[in-house]
Amino acid sequence: MSTVCPICKKPTEPKYRPFCSSRCAHVDLQRWLSGSYVLPGDELDDEDLGRDPES
Repeated sequence: MSTVCPICKKPTEPKYRPFCSSRCAHVDLQRWLSGSYVLPGDELDDEDLGRDPES
């Protein structure tokens, strides 16, 4: 069973799985670091984050 790279849809390479190459792995990492990928959920306020809203 062959899987495809989630970035470019080419067949994956075992060395870079689930990607096909180092390039696609770096593209994915950059998307995470830049905030392009967001997990669904409720927005947190200062109290949820343990911050004092008065300061």
